[in-house]
Parts: sequence; C-alpha cells; structure tokens
Amino acid sequence: MKVCVLGAGAWGTALAIHLAINTEVTLWARDTSHLSGMKKSRSNPKYLGDFKFPDLLTLQDNFKEAVLGCDFILSAIPTAGFRNILKELKNIDVNIPILWANKGLEASSAKLPFEVMGDEFGSSENNKRSWGVLSGPSFAAELIRGLPTAVTIATNDEGFSNKIAPLFHHNNMRSYIGNDIVGVCVGGALKNVIAIAAGISDGMGFGNNARAALITRGLNEIKIFGLKIGSTAETFSGLSGMGDLVLTCTGEYSRNREVGLRLARGESLKGILEGLGHVAEGVYTAKEVAKRAISLGIDMPITNEINNVLFHAKPAQEAVLDLIERPIKQEA
Repeated sequence: MKVCVLGAGAWGTALAIHLAINTEVTLWARDTSHLSGMKKSRSNPKYLGDFKFPDLLTLQDNFKEAVLGCDFILSAIPTAGFRNILKELKNIDVNIPILWANKGLEASSAKLPFEVMGDEFGSSENNKRSWGVLSGPSFAAELIRGLPTAVTIATNDEGFSNKIAPLFHHNNMRSYIGNDIVGVCVGGALKNVIAIAAGISDGMGFGNNARAALITRGLNEIKIFGLKIGSTAETFSGLSGMGDLVLTCTGEYSRNREVGLRLARGESLKGILEGLGHVAEGVYTAKEVAKRAISLGIDMPITNEINNVLFHAKPAQEAVLDLIERPIKQEA
C-alpha cells in the first residue's frame, strides 16, 4: 500500500514518518524551498527538528504526481487551505479515498472539514468516495519521539477504516475506528477554543480549580454544538472529545493554550500569532463557532467570551470574571 501525505507541517510530517516505518509514503509540500531543505537534510528542521525520514518516505512538490498511484490520501493541510486542495484533487478526477487530520472551521463559511468535503464532491460523489477523519490527543513532538499516542479514525466506509487503521497501529501508536465523522470533527475543532480559555486562566494564576471547571464546561459546549449538527453523545467522552480537550488545555506543546497564556500577559493577538510560527486553529475557530452558535440557537458562553477577547478587545481577566458571575443554572 502507498500513502500520499499532503502538508509538511509538524503534524503531517510526524504522521508521514510514523507511516513510513512500514509503509511507502509520499510527503507533498507546496513550498519548493522548504521541500529542497528537507531533501538535503532528510528531516524537517523547520517544523519538527532533526528527526530523520525513513527510507520508505519520499518527497514531492508536484501535486498530481504525488497523488496518482497512491492508495489513499492523508491530508494534514490547515483547514484554511483544505478546500483548495480538494479542488485540485477534483481536477485530477481520480476516486482516491481521503483521510484528513486537520482541525478547525473554515474562515467565513464556518464549515467543518466534512462539510467542505460535501461541498466539493457533492452527494453523488459522497456515495462513491471513501473519506474520513483522524483525530485524538496527539502532539507531533511526542509521536515523533516514540511516546505512546492513541487516535480515532472515523470514516463513512467500514472497509476503508479496517484497511487503513493497521497502517497507523504499530510501534507507539494505537488506533481506534468509528463512524461519527461529525463528532470527531467537532471535538477536534472546538477544543482549541477552550484551550485558549484555559491558557488565559492559567496565565492569570487562577489555579487548577478554574482550569478543571473550564475543561468540564467547555466539553459541555462542544457536545451541545455537536449534537445540534448530528453527532452522537458518546463521541465526546472518547479520544477525539475529552481526550483531545484535556491534552490541548494542559499540554506544554499546545499552541492554542500558548495563545491564551500570552494574552493573559497582555500581548497583542497580532504579535502572538506572528511569534508562534505555527497555525493556532482556535483563534479563527472561535469567531466562526460564535457566529454559527447564534444561527443554531445554542448558548456557548466560554466560546463567546474568547471571541470577545480575540476580536472585540475585551480584557481577558474581565472575560473570565464574567463567566464566573453568570447566573446560577442547572448543570447539564
């Protein structure tokens, strides 16, 4: 079997290296200078340090050549560029199964990756093409160091799941399978917003109690949103729900938590994003989820406050205190 991994950021590269231990992998990157540097070093120092590529991993900057001949595509392109990649794939006109590992909502449309897939391939194509999502509590820096990692693979085709899950399930990675694509996408996207809130709380020294409350109530917001658009409740107690949320709200490698920590120190959002060097999906996800929650008629107070801090100049401490001072309500 041959896999084409799209996107040579930290996560795409880590997944490509993991797969290439046992499987032939082509890693595609659009940036030719980045690709040239990786070819010379046989590593990705820009995003992942000096971890060497296995012999089964090859590099390619020609999209069509990378895709043709592979058995399935694993997209690790940021959500902002996901639709363009799908359009390029449509132009090639091949029915190759797609698994994506990007998390977030598309700017302006507020659509999750599975909805973008539906837009681009339509209902008739949806019935023919196998697709799905890989998600879970997984930092690239830990996977690449051989530390234990578990992920969920949810697809619209059980046969596809059974075929590809073993490719990931070896060495330090364990894979689970399911079919709740909606829930896995929701969990992976919305946890980044709650992680910004947790970072703000930690940065202000509000302690463990406050962080635990934000995680718990944040999970409730994620579940309410997910159920409203068709996911199942059980998904949010799993790896792509609670698992990913806890990791992103507490882990040292969490870019979204880092955004919150630096906001609490009074840094500007523009300066934070320029200094990260990586995409922090939660920033623009907060705006899109807050907007979409209104159209869905659901209450998401943590998400709304983070949106206010990020885009409406509300002081971070004031936002946290406003959450604490909300009226008493039934816990649900």
